[in-house]
Order: sequence, then structure tokens, then C-alpha cells
Amino acid sequence: MSTAGPGRDVPEAQIAVHWREEEYYQPPASFIGQANAADPAILKRFGEERFPECFREYADLLSWDTYWHTTLDTSHPPFWKWFAGGRLNACYNCVDRHLAANRNKAAFLWVPEPEEEETRALTYQELYAQVNEFAALLRDFCALKAGDRVTFHLPMVPELPVCMLACARLGVIHSEVFGGFSGTACGDRIADSGSRILITMDGYHRGGKLSDHKAKADEALQAAEKLGQPVDKVLVWRRYPDRYLSHTPMAEGRDFFVDELLPRYRGHRIAPVSMPAEAPLFLMYSSGTTGRPKGAQHSTGGYLSYVAGTAKYYLDIHPEDTYWCAADIGWITGHSYIVYGPLTLGTTSVLYEGAPTHPDAGRCWRIAERLGVNIFHTAPTTIRMLRKLGPDEPLKYDHHFKHMTTVGEPIEPEVWRWYHKEVGKGEAVIDDTWWMTETGGFLGATLPALQPMKPGSCGPGVLGIYPVIYDDEGNVVEPGSSRAGNVCIRNPWPGIMQTIWGQPERYVELYYARYCRDTHSTNWRDWPFLCGDGAVQGEDGYLRILGRIDDVINVAGHRLGTKEIESACLTAEEVAEAAAVPVIDELRGRVVEMYVALKPGLEPSSELEDKVARAIEHEIGKIARPKKVWIVPDMPKTRSGKIMRRVIAGISNFADVGDISTLANPEVVDSIRHQVQSRKLESGEVPRELTEAEREEIKTFGGTA
Repeated sequence: MSTAGPGRDVPEAQIAVHWREEEYYQPPASFIGQANAADPAILKRFGEERFPECFREYADLLSWDTYWHTTLDTSHPPFWKWFAGGRLNACYNCVDRHLAANRNKAAFLWVPEPEEEETRALTYQELYAQVNEFAALLRDFCALKAGDRVTFHLPMVPELPVCMLACARLGVIHSEVFGGFSGTACGDRIADSGSRILITMDGYHRGGKLSDHKAKADEALQAAEKLGQPVDKVLVWRRYPDRYLSHTPMAEGRDFFVDELLPRYRGHRIAPVSMPAEAPLFLMYSSGTTGRPKGAQHSTGGYLSYVAGTAKYYLDIHPEDTYWCAADIGWITGHSYIVYGPLTLGTTSVLYEGAPTHPDAGRCWRIAERLGVNIFHTAPTTIRMLRKLGPDEPLKYDHHFKHMTTVGEPIEPEVWRWYHKEVGKGEAVIDDTWWMTETGGFLGATLPALQPMKPGSCGPGVLGIYPVIYDDEGNVVEPGSSRAGNVCIRNPWPGIMQTIWGQPERYVELYYARYCRDTHSTNWRDWPFLCGDGAVQGEDGYLRILGRIDDVINVAGHRLGTKEIESACLTAEEVAEAAAVPVIDELRGRVVEMYVALKPGLEPSSELEDKVARAIEHEIGKIARPKKVWIVPDMPKTRSGKIMRRVIAGISNFADVGDISTLANPEVVDSIRHQVQSRKLESGEVPRELTEAEREEIKTFGGTA
């Protein structure tokens, strides 16, 4: 139970819901006619009565060295084993098996951020050669073998998938740290994984700047050393082969330029190591600045089959498509739907080095037009940013998408409609996908040819996924009840993480303990997986995700989802971005303050502040009317575009804003702090001394990335 407001005890799962149901959008006939999943029989094939054998259909997309004897081994719950007894190699499935028919087909089209630099095509044959040579280097120079761990701190360059696939070829477990993270964050992950090799790059382009990335490597090694994990070798890729971009000296005997080592291994070929299906393929650490890192451990056979199947049926990838996932490989989206899923299907994918808005908001559409991209995959944060900076830009370019995806967080209906009408030109289906690092692949989405789209709703559970919403007592919240609760998945699936690396007890505690019916049971039905999101389910079975359970503001006993409040703000046509944060209030427990950024060319005014407040009151009710609306020039954001709500929550509460080293625009923090806090003090507001619990609540609000 959580206490909020004067004497009010409110169940944590009971999030107030005020969303109105949106209209359906039907997929175009042209899409249905070519879709990979156009036969309604597929829904029956993945029905619960066919579980778990339904997932053979995904696994059969792969090439196996040894076929499995047990599709789902439940003998040691909740540490499920998929395709037990089977053996395969992930690199072979992504590269080798495509050579016979498609060796000269582009695997990647790499677009550097500077527009004057040429796009580079990397064929499957070239990818095969580069992966083999780098695998030979890892094996012979670094003495790596199956089961060892390697950490990458690499940007969006072709060398990153080469490194991943080389590790997979050897059975070495890789751990990529998002390039925008600090050296200290990288060092924490090195120590947790037990890596003794770090692979990095001297520098790269982002937002018009050439970064000194190698400098972070020294910070990472110092952080890892403090935690008891020495690093033997640092392998440094050079962004430009003829020069070194960093001002950080190379340490003799520890740091090595990859381009100087590779000639020793030119032409080498390494046989792919046949790995058990349950062997770990990679670790993906969740973001965070407090506590021990949380490394999601993903398997080889289960994970690879799941991302191949979902990429085929939900992204609708065909061999002739040109696909662009504009995420970063440093996140799970990039692992699943830039590297492993698309390559398993033999796809041509676009890789883009830089910021989607550099040098202007038309960059994405120029790339799509020039390269003939017909499947586009990005996050609501990016969509909102492009809508804010260039609402009319898509109409200037002759790009045509058959399919568009959103990923990473719920997308507001107003933003969805812009994406559909302006970016998709009314021609494309949209898959609003819901999932997370721990799940490996999609959990909720519409099967694009068979299920209509509905703005604001991700859709039903995907094939073979059976969602349920529980209240705090474990009672089912029925679809169509307009009540929210904690969304869980009733069954395991192949893409699910195997455990938290080195912390199995934490894995059980975080994801299963709350709703497990019998800790001694080996029946999967007794082990629902807690996703950590609040949600409501319509009569049609479609899920509307209300945000993380932690992203709820409790106002006088009413638990309000931030995503619903923010979506209400965007019904004011002047608003480009919005973020709701809690402010500690003596009388009501918590009140809402809104931060909004306007579309280009508009000036802040008290009239606009009032219009935003009225929009929230109209869409939700007086209970959600914000105490204050702050119109700011920009939001504090990570490099991937995520608004850091904990930073502005700290400002509103006169509290510590925490670590801002991962922000793309840290300079905006002082500007917002001065604007907000000076006006609060001028109005006579006295900063309140927060309790330790309140400080922790504000510090972790909206995530701790």
C-alpha cells in the first residue's frame, strides 16, 4: 500500500484512468496484400492451447546444428530454458547462411552524420570477412573463449555490429554500453560483468560535434579498478583510419589501435562455435545511477528465434525491403531490431551515426528518400522532437513508408496522428510496440495486416504472449472495466531474459515474487512476470500503457498516470513536448507541475500557460489541474531523446537534480532552475525541507538514467 494525501491509503495498482477510446485506423489494402502475416490462422496457431509448441514456428526460422528435444524446460522456475538440447551459433544465422544466395547484398548502409561524407555499403560477404578477422583477433590476441565477457563502449558505426557478431561467433558474451553514457557508468558495467577487455572508439560525430570518446575509456578503467575489476586490454577503433581524434594518450601495452592489429588476421576464417540454446548471448544493462547495475542476460536460441519471428511478422520485413531502425544499438531495441532480428532475416538495414535533427529536422526524410527506406522504426521521443522542430518537413521529401514503428514509451494520440498523416503520408501502417530490455522483443503490438491501429493503444499481446492486469491483491482487472492495474505476462516466452547477471535472487524478487502463487511449482501458470508498467485494457483486448509504476503522481489519494497528463497537454496545438512531475505539498500530498516546450516560432505567455492547464482539466478533470505550468525553451534530455523527468522534478522541489552527465544538453538545467526557482521565491514560496524518503522519490522519479 502507498499513503498519499491526508490519511488516504490507495492501492498502488489503482491508477486513475480518464483516457477516451480513440477510433480505429485500418491498414491499407496495399499493405495487407504483401504482408508476412495476412492469414488469420496465425492467431489460432499461437493460441494458448498450442503453447509452448507454437514458438517452434519462430525457432524454425533459424538454422540449428542440433535440433532441440524440449521446447520449454520448466524444471527450475522462473529460470526457463527454451529449446533445450538444441545447439546453434548466432553469427552463423546472421551472416554465413546468407552468403550462398545473397553475398553481394548490402547488410548495412552506414550513413555518417556529416552530409558531405559518403554512405558506406557493407555487403554480407564483406560483413563475413570483417567478422571473421575480428573474431580471430579476439581469440588469438585477446585470448578470449566461449563464456568470457567483453564490454563495448561504441557509437553507431558498422564496427559495433562487427564486434557483436565476432563475439557471437566465438560464444563470447558481449555487453554494449550506450555511447552517450559516462566513463564511470561504463566502468560500473565492466566490473559487474567481469570483463577484462574494453572495445571503444577514438571519437565520432553527434549533433554537429566531434566527440573525444576515448577519454571516457580511462575513466571507465579507473571506475572498474576501484570495484576490483582490472582491464587487460583496450581496443580502439579509429573513426578515420589515417588520424587519431582523441587528446587522450594511448597507454603503452594496454591500448591498441584495431586497424594496426587487423592486418595480422587478414583472410583468417573462424569456424562458428556451436553453442547450447540456453548459452548467454549478451548482457544488456538497464540505465541507472544508483545501486548495482542490472544486467539482463539474454540467451542464444530463445532470444534469436524471438527477434527473428517478431521482426518478420510485426516489422513485416521482406528480403527486398530497406529497413531503418533509428534507435541506438546501445539499447535493447538496437540489439533486437537493428542487429540480430533483421540480420537473421537477411535484411538490408540503414545505420545512422548521428542526431536525427542534424543539421535540421529534414535529415531523416532526406536519408529515407535517398536510400529508398520503406520501413521506419523510431521512438516517440524522436517523433515528438521532429514534430516540434519540423512539423512540415516530411512533406518536402519523396519518401514512402509501408510500415512505421514506435518503440520505447507510449505515444500520445496527437503525436501518433502527426506521425501517421505527415510522416507516413497516410500510406503506412503503424506498429505502436510495447516491451522492455528484460523481454528481448515485443510484448504488445497490432499484427499489422490483421488488427487495426488505435492511437494511444499498443494493441493486444503479440503472438504467443498472454497479458493480464492484476490489482495489488492479485485479482484480475477485467478488460473493459476502465480500471488500471499492474500489467503482467502470464506465460514465459523465448525472448525473456534468463536472469539478472550474477543476481538470480534479485531477478526473482523484481519480476516474479509479487504475484507468484506457489514458489515450489514448476507449472509456468504459477509464475506471472511483472512488467513494472501500469495499464488499462479495453474491451477489444488492446492495452493502453500508462507508464512505469514509479511514474505515477498521487494527488490527494488519486493516482494519476504521467503519460495521460502529458498527452492532455499535447491537445493544445502550440505544445510540442510535455513532462509532468510531482511536487511535495503539505495539504494534498503531491501536486502536479507541468513543463512544456512550444513549437518553433511561438513565444511563452501566461495565456498559453492557462491554455495548457485548461486542456488538462478538460481532458482529465480538475483533480489533475497543475499547480503551475512552466514553459521552457527545451527539456533536459538524454542523447536518445528521453526527457529526464527526475531533473525537473528536482528543480520544482528545490532538491538535488542528481547526475546530469548523460544529458545531451546539460546547459539547459541551470537555465530552467533559474527560471523556475526564482519565480517561486518571488511569489513567496518557501522551499520545504524534504524527508529522506521524499528526496529519494524525487531523485528516482521517471527513471534514473
